Amino acid sequence: MDYLDASQLPTLADRLNYAMKQRGIVQDALAARAGCSQTAVQKLASGKSKTGKSKFLPAIARALDVDIDWLELGKVPHLRAAETSNVYRIRPRDGGPVMLDELSPWDDSTPLDDDEVALPIYKEVELASGHGRSSVQIVPDRKIRFSAYTMRMAGVDPAMAACATNTGNSNFPLILNGATLGVDKGTTRIVDGQIYAIDHDGQLRVKFLYRLPGGGIRLRSYNREEYPDEDYTFDQVMEQRIQIIGWIFWWSTLNHLNSPPLL
Repeated sequence: MDYLDASQLPTLADRLNYAMKQRGIVQDALAARAGCSQTAVQKLASGKSKTGKSKFLPAIARALDVDIDWLELGKVPHLRAAETSNVYRIRPRDGGPVMLDELSPWDDSTPLDDDEVALPIYKEVELASGHGRSSVQIVPDRKIRFSAYTMRMAGVDPAMAACATNTGNSNFPLILNGATLGVDKGTTRIVDGQIYAIDHDGQLRVKFLYRLPGGGIRLRSYNREEYPDEDYTFDQVMEQRIQIIGWIFWWSTLNHLNSPPLL
């Protein structure tokens, strides 16, 4: 898609309508993809939103596959410019390699950079009086550093983001045991075939989710040969306290070789 700068698209409504036209998507379809109402999209597209902002903007940017800073603020991504001075072209997301900046070491005492955020971590915590029962909770004083730019590119509000750790091989080899997961707590509406972190009666699970008739859900693992689909009716969802923590927007895996740590 060609990004036009603020001289040609001065308002959020201008940029939203332009992106919708470029993507060939109408308001109701965009609302379904973003997990919001058509009214919310219509207010933004018409410029009637009082603040010109919406909590759904990150999800809308993600559904349109556009940069959140460009959509909200008109800031063109710092990528290759086209021949005209106010048109910018971004390389399509074709699955090619991504170049990373130079790595630098840090520890808990290292101050955050201007473009870093610290995200809390979810884990299973055994309840003191629960006779082996557990609860999915945020770990106090434990955080993981994350690039704010990466969050913006993913269309995720850092205030609604957290991390978790994958356990087991139900999603092997896509997500390995011990992988760190980025969770968007602001996106809990099920989009069929997307990966979510869920709290299943105190157990932290990572599954592909699908909606079923009558309010039920289907939990699917990437490793379907060993882990068959799990279907739950609406009543079972309520009885077993299945709650969606958020959409998995990122994961990172350390590939262990069963070797001792470096000294």
